[in-house]
Amino acid sequence: MLEGLSDMAKQHPGPHAEAPGHEGQAWWRVMCLTGVDYFSTLGYQPGIAALAAGLLSPVATIVLVVVTLLGALPVYRRVAQESPHGEGSIAMLERLLSFWQGKLFVLTLLGFAATDFMITITLSAADGAAHLVENPHVHSLLGGKQMLVTLVLVALLGAVFLRGFGEAIGVAVVLVAVYLLLNVVVVVNGLWHVLKAPHVVTDWSSALTAQHGNAIAMIGVALTVFPKLALGLSGFETGVAVMPHIKGDPDDTEEKPTGRIRGARKLLTTAAVIMSVFLIATSFITTVLIPAEAFRTGGQANGRALAYLAHEYLGSTFGTVYDLSTIAILWFAGASAMAGMLNLMPRYLPRYGMAPHWARAVRPLVIVLTLIAFLVTWIFDADVDAQGGAYATGVLVLISSAAIAVTIAAHKAGQRRWRSGFAVIAAVFLYTTGANIAERPDGVKIGACFIVGIMLVSFLSRLKRAFELRVTDVVLDEVAERFVRDYMHRPLRLIANEPNSRDLTEYREKLRQIRKDNDIPAEDDLVFVEVTVLDPSDFEAELTVRGEVLHERYRVLSLQSSSVPNALAALLLQVRDLTGQQPHIYFEWTEGNPFAQFLRFFLFGQGEIAPVTREVLREAEPDRSRRPAVHVG
Repeated sequence: MLEGLSDMAKQHPGPHAEAPGHEGQAWWRVMCLTGVDYFSTLGYQPGIAALAAGLLSPVATIVLVVVTLLGALPVYRRVAQESPHGEGSIAMLERLLSFWQGKLFVLTLLGFAATDFMITITLSAADGAAHLVENPHVHSLLGGKQMLVTLVLVALLGAVFLRGFGEAIGVAVVLVAVYLLLNVVVVVNGLWHVLKAPHVVTDWSSALTAQHGNAIAMIGVALTVFPKLALGLSGFETGVAVMPHIKGDPDDTEEKPTGRIRGARKLLTTAAVIMSVFLIATSFITTVLIPAEAFRTGGQANGRALAYLAHEYLGSTFGTVYDLSTIAILWFAGASAMAGMLNLMPRYLPRYGMAPHWARAVRPLVIVLTLIAFLVTWIFDADVDAQGGAYATGVLVLISSAAIAVTIAAHKAGQRRWRSGFAVIAAVFLYTTGANIAERPDGVKIGACFIVGIMLVSFLSRLKRAFELRVTDVVLDEVAERFVRDYMHRPLRLIANEPNSRDLTEYREKLRQIRKDNDIPAEDDLVFVEVTVLDPSDFEAELTVRGEVLHERYRVLSLQSSSVPNALAALLLQVRDLTGQQPHIYFEWTEGNPFAQFLRFFLFGQGEIAPVTREVLREAEPDRSRRPAVHVG
């Protein structure tokens, strides 16, 4: 069960991670990885639009397309430029914020990202089940069993990932190509039937005018219902996440992958244009050709409007082929989302010290995610329409955060025109997100559950690992290394000092007190060690040790770290390994309540330094004979 720890991220990257030695593929092939998420929404988007907007569905869809092309697309083209290694907008915002507020903000966004990916799995499975259950060849056998079929599809998805999920691009290209081709046939056939029976357009237009009056009123209503259609924006965050798979130019570097960025922009633009054309065409033909009652819950077009047209106008055989293609791409969209979850969490939580040990292995995490998917499916009763709000919330929160991130990036770059444009886009998405949450709070409730769960597990994990040695490497500069090598044949004695004014009096009094408290002979020389805490919310990092001589007599080793005890413990172990001698470190007791001191250590990297340093050393070195000595006076 725990085999391979980072098996998914390192050996089976799936669609959202960069494999070692990966040379990349053409941007249009990689676009298909985005497509299994983005294009698959055609399976349910026209039906959801018809339910939300009724006769106004085509007008509301045009509003969605305008927001897509003039809002989401420019934002994510900038995100691709700012984070070309697939980190996405979350990483952009992480770089803009530090300390604990940055970590908490990222954990919150991860909660909404989990909502997006998890609802992608459950909604796609539910819609795939709807296509299967409503197929005339199996309806008599599976009719009324959509919940069971959905759970089976989710279970199969989990089983695949327990086995291992290899390279997905080849499969995605085939699925997307077949699915889009079948949709072209359905759309062209639908438009042909509209041309043959022009009265359907006249009837629709008359009913629309009678219901909403003039064009201005229609646009106003379309703007109000637009948030309900926002799940048609899904796929942009995935489009950035798959960037590492795009083949760049021969002269691309890790710092400046110009070719990869250009390919990602082509990917995003092409996908957005293709989807926009399909959204407008499908919303039109489904609105004018399908009776309104068929869209309602239990209706034959509910969650499968295009499949309804395929069966109605192209026959049962073609309809069945269309159903199979739709089920396959929806199921694979769930696979893409699962791979996204398995690669998104390890990208952040381990660096924060907030990942339990078992979470670094693929199989336990797959089981947990699959069980959560079962729970979400049961809560929403495998209903596609009911999950639309939660899905839209996750998508909109991520797009809003991306718009805010690129606005700040443009501001820092001094690009006033871009900053103003992105600020307007951010305002639009923030309004849309708020409106969606106000009308359909299910999404924020599910998101809040994920946020609370992630934070609870994260902080319990960090608490459990509080005394873990978390310095990845210790690097001594030339002076520091010379100080240490002077003690190849005698123990190095260090004085832990909290740097204040760093004047002569501070070091003289500290040295006098330590000698007195610990009966250290005057002939034994001592070296001061000082740690400056940078960002205490960081969990692990490389430790750089700088040596200097102050006031012409005191040797000082200066360190910068997120935790004073961890830095001191790592330095002591490094000294022991370099000299072969057992080093000694001397402290003074810190005044204060022990619990308050522990909280200071946990949150701010300081607190009661001496006992915590000793505990870190005890966990890192079980052999007492090899453990550096800690003295407290």
